[in-house]
Amino acid sequence: MSDVDVTGLSSEPGLKRADRVRLLAQPLAVLVVVGAVLVWAFARETDEIEAESIQAGVLLTKTWEHLLITVVVTAIVVGVAVPLGAMLTRRWAKPVAPVFLGIANIGQAAPALGVLVLFFLWTGWEGLWAAALPIAFYSLLPVLRNTIVGIQSVDPSLVDAARGIGMSPRSVLLRVEMPLALPMVLAGIRTSLVLAVGTATLAFFVNGGGLGELVDTGYKLNRPAVLVVGAVLAVGLALVVDWLGALAEQLLGPKGLG
Repeated sequence: MSDVDVTGLSSEPGLKRADRVRLLAQPLAVLVVVGAVLVWAFARETDEIEAESIQAGVLLTKTWEHLLITVVVTAIVVGVAVPLGAMLTRRWAKPVAPVFLGIANIGQAAPALGVLVLFFLWTGWEGLWAAALPIAFYSLLPVLRNTIVGIQSVDPSLVDAARGIGMSPRSVLLRVEMPLALPMVLAGIRTSLVLAVGTATLAFFVNGGGLGELVDTGYKLNRPAVLVVGAVLAVGLALVVDWLGALAEQLLGPKGLG
């Protein structure tokens, strides 16, 4: 049977094959591109400023700082948005759901740098938390929205059946609605992760570290090699995080769906 039906849309087996190919190809492509750029950067003649920035210890430290910001942001977003989204689907909380979604929309609609700087001016903080908290606010919407939509999309007959066999509202939420909403929730987390990695390049504005420092150094001091290395590592990290999110969707999603 062909992978393309009479409507011209890809059939489900074709989509699954494409997903599997992408899961294999994406990390390999990142490895090849990042590896090639690093080989080029380390092999070329460098001046004193470039040599100070393009060394294994510095690159590992900045990548770790960037990854740490992303992990902290993800923990905050998941810890806040998933329980909040589940709560806002309850009948008694539905009237206030637009308020919370509106606040989350403001966080994402505002420029990321503006959110970061305003938080710094308000608190006077510097470092990891000064970067992680506003970035988490900026990245909150996809998880919150997808949690709400995912739970609301669960077949009401399944919820009624669970209630009919005597399950408590809490059990219905945790054992029926959340497992069925998990694919949507994971898709939101994946989007939020990629947003966090990209926005974390701005963390250097509040002394939060990360790969943005290399990009800024390369730009300000007119050292294209430093700028390229920092940018490629940031893009590579975003693609790896996106790949991990896709892998989580495949492994953790309900096996009977899709």
